[in-house]
Amino acid sequence: MAQEVSDYFEKENIDSPSVEQIQDRVERVLIDHGFVQTAKAYILYRAERTRIRNMNDRLMKTFEDITYKDATDSDIKRENANIDGNTAMGSMLKYGSEGAKHFYESYVLNPKHSEAHRNGDIHIHDLDFYTLTTTCCQIDLLKLFEGGFSTGHGVLREPNSIASYASLACIAIQSNQNDQHGGQSVPNFDYSMAPGVAKTYKKRYRSNLASFIEVMDSEEHAKAMKEAFVKLEDMGLVPTLDKNETYDAEEAKLAEEIGIPVEIYQKAHAFTVKKSTEETDKETYQAMEALLHNLNTMHSRAGAQTPFSSINYGMDTSTEARMVMKICCW
Repeated sequence: MAQEVSDYFEKENIDSPSVEQIQDRVERVLIDHGFVQTAKAYILYRAERTRIRNMNDRLMKTFEDITYKDATDSDIKRENANIDGNTAMGSMLKYGSEGAKHFYESYVLNPKHSEAHRNGDIHIHDLDFYTLTTTCCQIDLLKLFEGGFSTGHGVLREPNSIASYASLACIAIQSNQNDQHGGQSVPNFDYSMAPGVAKTYKKRYRSNLASFIEVMDSEEHAKAMKEAFVKLEDMGLVPTLDKNETYDAEEAKLAEEIGIPVEIYQKAHAFTVKKSTEETDKETYQAMEALLHNLNTMHSRAGAQTPFSSINYGMDTSTEARMVMKICCW
């Protein structure tokens, strides 16, 4: 039968038959010889190969647009507002995206589903990541920061200040963005940042109180006061933004045992509370300012995409959380 197809083109003096001409003749010969089922299977095979050839042509045309057209003239380059299609890495990302879509449409999806997607009867969201990963994620920073975490390129210790908390929040979003497609969200932002404010206040309070005592009393008593902070923490007591009568009473008791005059301690304590609150508020402002700047400028995914990121807040009513959100909401 193959010879019969060949003889036909010689008889008709067709020296260079096209693919379509050859396939038409193969169908005819199969049917003439009674191979109807085989002819049907061949017709389906032929249609699938035609579809793939057409898609290859469409893919090459798409690559041509990505290569030579400006984003203002190319819908493909503008389909994702978070990607600058005119940059080298932005274009490379689009090559990969369109190539992946072509692969899934041609070799992974059911042809009926591919056709429905192309015709707009259905829409497969983020088709280019179809087999690679899940889409979108909420990141629990409270759980993530406890004990530190790994980005895959290094290990980060547990943060100890509001500046570190804010910085690592951005790193967590950016790192996860490289492993998972879609948007990244922090569902408990105010709860997550509050411990960072508390740690900052504790650090500033201890430093300021020791410094005041050193200036107004003696270096020896200042050193002893630092040791007293360790004792207090062993008792589960730390300085807090909210007035804590239990802590204040125990700290005053230890200060008296050290030998710090009551008048000096009272002045030192009042000054330290005021000064540490102001400094914590200022550090929190700077940390949130940096966080908002980083979220709007940092890149991920081959350096070509700004992460889809969102922070959710409003449930934590603690003093520390309110200090964070007061600044973030300005």
